[in-house]
Amino acid sequence: MNHNHEATLGKVRHDLPTDELLCDLSDLFKIFGDTTRVKILYSLFEAELCVCAIAELLGMTQSAISHQLKTLKTANLVGNRREGKTIYYFLSDDHVRSIVAQGFEHLIEERKKK
Repeated sequence: MNHNHEATLGKVRHDLPTDELLCDLSDLFKIFGDTTRVKILYSLFEAELCVCAIAELLGMTQSAISHQLKTLKTANLVGNRREGKTIYYFLSDDHVRSIVAQGFEHLIEERKKK
């Protein structure tokens, strides 16, 4: 049996992002591969928090939290603002909230099917 996929493949080739963009997307998803970073993102859903508050919430050192926040900030997933000597962190935009929320919705939906 022989199939002609030329029309479909032509459309996919036309719409396929560049390798550079796909690599950047892959790198973005790798950031979500760390439980601590996901916990930090989730903790910022409700309010902006300083490093010491996140460390207390997650039961980790401020140094460990700062290290993960640097990774999240470099990826433009969190932003920060200074108030005196304290730096507060927040989700950089609604896209970040949507990515995390969509992931949870997917997991919950899949678990309901079982």
